[in-house]
Amino acid sequence: MIGQRHAMGPWIIRTTVVVMLFICCYQAKRDQTLYCSACRAIVDELTHSIEQVDPKQTINIGSFRLNPDGSVKDKKVPLARSETHLGELLDGVCRSMSDYALHVDPATRKKRHMRFAPRSSGSTGDFPDLKNFQFDGPEAPSALKFACETIVEELEDDIIALFSQNTKDAHKELCNNVSDYCKDTSNTNEEL
Repeated sequence: MIGQRHAMGPWIIRTTVVVMLFICCYQAKRDQTLYCSACRAIVDELTHSIEQVDPKQTINIGSFRLNPDGSVKDKKVPLARSETHLGELLDGVCRSMSDYALHVDPATRKKRHMRFAPRSSGSTGDFPDLKNFQFDGPEAPSALKFACETIVEELEDDIIALFSQNTKDAHKELCNNVSDYCKDTSNTNEEL
């Protein structure tokens, strides 16, 4: 029994080192175009969804503290930027990644994923010219969706904080300053 426990020590250390190397290598090999595009798409999709909410709608948020008279203090906040609503939006934001495809700018040859599908609330005039998009089969949206889900999982609190505070230039703040996904790209403020 003592010999088995002693033999497990090096095995645990080797396994831990291998797992740590895998995690480090995985994070280092993230496709910058993919993750920058996913980050920017998250910002655009959340911004669009927030804009669709009636600004007059509010939600009650309260505390768990009782006032001396036994009542609970409630506070009304705008629904669109409430943490509750933003959390719900984040739960579904990555489903819209199937509306994006890789776009190659004809002038600069820069690649990034852009929305090719018009929004249901948009006019028919917002349908882009599809000749510069690359549709690489059904696995292409899956990669963008995976990147989106990874970003949401890693940065959920930061995303909610940025949008609840109505941070100006959310693209730059989230995708450059908070996450570094778009650190080496320019024009992160462009609409997708």
